Formats: sequence, structure tokens, C-alpha cells
Amino acid sequence: MRLRNVRGSRETIAASPYVVQDGKEKKGLWNKEVFGNGNPIYLEVGMGKGKFLLEHARLHPEVNYVGIEKYSSVLVRALEKRQETELDNLYFLRMDAEELPDCFAPGEVGRIYLNFSDPWPKERHAKRRLTSKEFFRRYDQILRPGGEVIFKTDNRALFEFSLAQVAEAGWQVGACTFDLHGSEYSEGNIMTEYETKFAAEGRPICMLTAYRDV
Repeated sequence: MRLRNVRGSRETIAASPYVVQDGKEKKGLWNKEVFGNGNPIYLEVGMGKGKFLLEHARLHPEVNYVGIEKYSSVLVRALEKRQETELDNLYFLRMDAEELPDCFAPGEVGRIYLNFSDPWPKERHAKRRLTSKEFFRRYDQILRPGGEVIFKTDNRALFEFSLAQVAEAGWQVGACTFDLHGSEYSEGNIMTEYETKFAAEGRPICMLTAYRDV
């Protein structure tokens, strides 16, 4: 995926009060120093332009949200939306998902959302997929007992790969559907920018939840 550079995006991100500039310094301290409460923390990894997470934060003030995005030119678009709200339960981090265990302590996170992640279609890049067993090991390091990963995609091959990886990682599959919008799980579903586009095109959306045995 080739991204168009947004002039001044890094400077905007560095100056924003809604971006935690060094997540490693907040490891184990997110509730105390960032949010100032004891509410559960949910992450969206690869949050894109932020539509999904902003809507969740509006609907669920009892939850703390952190949006993870490694591309400055994308994160700055989410910031534009964030600045129009008065939410106090949503912050962003510009970082690579490989660094998650460096920024969050064991058991500090309650849920991880993965929405329309890069499929990395070449087999040699399989370890980079956010639903690879390598990434599930990282999630295992930061999720609390009973925590879960929720994954949505329009890519059937990536979804089938992900189902196999859940098992290989020693996790369990909970909810699972190859047609989210036509399933029992559609009620309350919040759509991302990509999902809105794909649904309008009639493309089925796959969804699964994965959890560790407590």
C-alpha cells in the first residue's frame, strides 16, 4: 500500500495532546498517568483514520481506548476527527505493532481490535500479518486473563489463515462468521471506513473473536 505523504504530519502529531509521545514510558501506568481512572483499556491496532475507535469512545465512556497507527499520514487524519470531540477516554500512539509488549504491561489490556489489516499476501511476509501466531504471542503478553482479540476483514484468504493461526497459537475461536452483516453478530456492529465502502459494494465481511483459556 502506497501512502501519500501529508506535509507537516509528524510535527502535528508531536504537538498533539491526544498523542502519547513515548508509550514505553507509560508501560504499566496507562490507567494512572494517561486516563486517570481504573477503566478497562481497549486497543485498535492499525486504526486508520479513526472512525471506528471514535465511535466506540463516544458510545462507551466507561472504557479507555488507545489507537495504534504507524503511519503519520494516516494518524494525522484521525487527529483531525479527534480534535472535534471532547472525549477524555481516547488517545493515540504512533508506533509499530511489534512494539506492543514494550508499551503495555502484562494484563494491562482487555481487548484488541484488528480491522481490515494489511494482508501481506506474499508467503514470506506471513509473520507480518497482525493475525499471525507471532503477533498472537505479543497479544498474549499484554492481555488480561479472559481478554480477547476481535478481527474483521473482507479478505477470505487472510481470514482462513487467521483461523488456523489462532489454533496454532493455542488460542480459542469464539464468535466466527464469513458474513458479518448477514449474521447474528451484526447488531451493534460499528463499521470502519473500509467496511462502509466494502459493504456498499456487496462484499461479505468476515469476523472472528479469539481468546485465551483463563
